[in-house]
Formats: sequence, C-alpha cells, structure tokens
Amino acid sequence: MVPSGQLASPPTFVRLAAHPLRWRLLTELSNSDHRVRELVARVDQPQNVVSYHLRLLRDGGLVTATRSSFDGRDSYYHLDLDRCADALAASGAALHPSLCRDAAPPVPPAGQLRSRRIAVLFVCTGNSVRSPIAEALLRHHAADQVTVASAGSRPQPRLHPNTIRVLREVFGIDTYDQCPRHLDALTGRRFDHVITLCDKAREVCPEFGSHSRRVHWSIPEPARADDTDQASYAAFQRTAADIDIRIRHLLPGLATTNR
Repeated sequence: MVPSGQLASPPTFVRLAAHPLRWRLLTELSNSDHRVRELVARVDQPQNVVSYHLRLLRDGGLVTATRSSFDGRDSYYHLDLDRCADALAASGAALHPSLCRDAAPPVPPAGQLRSRRIAVLFVCTGNSVRSPIAEALLRHHAADQVTVASAGSRPQPRLHPNTIRVLREVFGIDTYDQCPRHLDALTGRRFDHVITLCDKAREVCPEFGSHSRRVHWSIPEPARADDTDQASYAAFQRTAADIDIRIRHLLPGLATTNR
C-alpha cells in the first residue's frame, strides 16, 4: 500500500518497455537473436544510442548477450521471453491482484495448426546436438501438427551421445534411429520457418524460397573436444532447457502462420 500523497514507481518492466526505442528493440528480439549492427539497421538509430538502450535492457534482466562463435568480436543479443512473461505477470499483479495470470506460454490446442501442416527446418553445423534437439522437441510438443526437419552444413557421422541421453532422460524422447544429414539433402524442399541455432551455420545456410521466414537462435555448442561425455552432460542439459523454452514460445506463433 502506497502512503497517501506519494506516487508509486511503476514496475521495472513497465519503465523499461515504455520507451519507444526499447520497445522496438524488444519487438525485434522477440522474433530472432540479432547483432548490434543488425538492430541498428532495423531501428534506424545510431549505434551508440542502440548500445545504450541495450545495456539498460541487459541491466534489467530482459536481454542477454552471447559472444558469436562465428566472429568472436561480435555478440548476439537474445530476449529472455520467460523473464518477460514473468515481469508482465508481476506488473499486472502490481496494478491489481485480479490481473495476476499464469505466465507460461500457451500451447495451441490439438488441431489448431492443422489447416495446413507447417514446415520447420532447424540448422546447425554438425546436426548432432542443437538442431536435432530442437527437431525432437518441436515434434514432441506439436505432435503431428507440423512437419519438422533438421540438417547441418557439415554434419557429423552420428548424434552426440549426450543428445540422445538428454532427450531420453529429461523429455522421454527416443532418438536412437535419427542420423545427421547435410543441408544439400533438403534442396528443393519448402519450409515456412528456417531456424539457425549456430552462428557459423547462419552464415552459410542457403535460402529455401522467398516465402521462408528466417530466424536465428544464437546457442553455444555445449560439447568441447576435450570434454568427456559425462563432463559435458550438464552443459547439454542447459542447452536443451534453453531450446525447450524457445520452442514453447515458438508454438503460439506457428498457430498463426498462413492463417
């Protein structure tokens, strides 16, 4: 309860998001991870201005940055959608208790995507970790409502053992019969959404027609050459959790594709 005569400060999310440029940056990052120069071009503002507002969003916990695996001098900015959902719910509750809502992203009801099966392609370099995890999780969450595939620009001979393990132990998904494949194997296929999960793969991923929506998720490779499978498993768990969050937030958008 705010004492009579005193003004209550709005919640942090409201103060951050209310600025027109910061709202535009949040909107751009809600669709895809971007580098600073890409955001500068999209919002048509000087780089120092964009960097200043990105810093405020990072300080507020809404945006994170990861060093690019393609060019270490670059960073990709990512919007933490779960954090935004929690902040929005808390902002509503701060205004009135009846506005408190479950912040979890809704999963479209069965059949809502079926007017035409939406085709989604996930791409990374080796097609042994990130993109097959994303493929398996989208198929798991969307059942038969989507056509989903994954491929790599330089595919490995087989899935990483920890990819199989984390999908089985955390999500109950069996991927023993899944094998990495090259992007060339999908030439001529139509995809509504092409999502790259690797900074290197983003630079070489071919076009799949002008109708395809290109999205980038900058997710670091969890496996290091000097790691044992057991030592890297915790990193695989974190990567799978990150991808699962992104998949759950992708689903409502797929429900509106071509409707």
